Amino acid sequence: MTWILLFILLYVGIQLGIGWWVSRYIETELDYLLAGRQLGYVLGTFTIFATWFGAESVIGASGAIYGGGLAGGTADPFGFGLCLIVMGFVFAVPLWKRKMITLADLFRQRYSSGVEKIAVFMMLPATLMWAAAQIRAFGQVLTASSTLELEIAIAIAATIVIVYTVLGGLLAVAYTDLIQGVVLIFGLIALFILIVVKTPDLAGIWSSIDPDRLTLRQPPGTSILDRIDIWAIPLCGSVVAQELVARVIATRSPKVAKRSSIAAGSMYLGFGLIPAFIGLVGLHLMPGLEDTEQIIPLMAQAYMPTILYIIFAGALISAILSTVDSALLVASSLVSHNLIVKENPTMPEFRKVGWARFFVIIFGLTAWVIATNAEGVYDLVVDAAAFGTAGIFTIVVFGLFTKIGDKFAAAATMFVAMGVWLSATYLFDISWAYLLSLICAITAYVVTASIESIYGNSPPVS
Repeated sequence: MTWILLFILLYVGIQLGIGWWVSRYIETELDYLLAGRQLGYVLGTFTIFATWFGAESVIGASGAIYGGGLAGGTADPFGFGLCLIVMGFVFAVPLWKRKMITLADLFRQRYSSGVEKIAVFMMLPATLMWAAAQIRAFGQVLTASSTLELEIAIAIAATIVIVYTVLGGLLAVAYTDLIQGVVLIFGLIALFILIVVKTPDLAGIWSSIDPDRLTLRQPPGTSILDRIDIWAIPLCGSVVAQELVARVIATRSPKVAKRSSIAAGSMYLGFGLIPAFIGLVGLHLMPGLEDTEQIIPLMAQAYMPTILYIIFAGALISAILSTVDSALLVASSLVSHNLIVKENPTMPEFRKVGWARFFVIIFGLTAWVIATNAEGVYDLVVDAAAFGTAGIFTIVVFGLFTKIGDKFAAAATMFVAMGVWLSATYLFDISWAYLLSLICAITAYVVTASIESIYGNSPPVS
């Protein structure tokens, strides 16, 4: 048994301990799904930060920048960091004031229960695929650190995540997000300092970097529509992700929601520059990597003492755990709260919590099956992340900030956005499919809202 595996087991033990400790304070559905809406600045900021800034942000962003320069990091860290800041300045306060438990509640409040249900079924696939990808990644880490077969490792990973999430809910996730965020930041800073100190003539290496690799401009020949699409996916698609919204509305006040989101986004952009720096100089320090996403693990192995490397590897693993338990909690909340509880609003609180925990188990097992049997889960996640989000973004914006449109406009928008994205992606191979679906979603909403204003009770579009 390796030291890394021992550290993983120790960290998992801490996770389970936190879940058990927090479970003693859970009495209501609000406690379980939104931590009682009591997250302060520290927990609020770190849980928002850690939700986005995970293992894939560190490894994926550095690999993309290693291969394509700063332009490869347009979405991550720059797009996703700005997404959190936009959430703080634009969406956090009005979302918090709605007193929702899930984002789907907004669609019921503003439009209808039918729109709420459509939104649930559109948001669910991406969440399950994302959870499956993380469980598979955790299983691969266990396999690499031991003699376990991948299928057994995935089963162990799924069991750990299900038990931990069932116990503690969002409050347990928030506490572990704090631990994960601190350790990950410490590891990145330590790696940055070691690279700066141990690399001879680092200034010369930096000055030799091709200036084209130090700009966010996309390669020559990239159309303006493709350039906009690259920014639209993280900014418009991710700002309405239920994983993010849940943490924002779990804070104790609108002011905390706003400031925590802005602080988390600023941290994301600031600390995200470290993987970007490593990706840029890594091309010179370790040229010719076939798998560019290995640049940070390889640099950590080369520059860090064993104990620091073990801690750093543990931080990346904890990021995986944080992501997957969040995904399971989101999937559970959408079904238990928006489909089950809404049919029986007088249900006792202990039964609401029971249903939420039951669906954590169901969706955890579903994600385990997907993780065990699916190939190329990452590609499925990328597709699922764009699936329908243009429509969700459109009806959130119109629903929060205007009185334009009603249930038919909302429903038409979601179906049009989904249909356009699927057609553009799989039938016509359009590279700016998300932007096209967003344009069509906005058009569908305005046109249908105009028809509603003539034949229904909605106010006229002006």
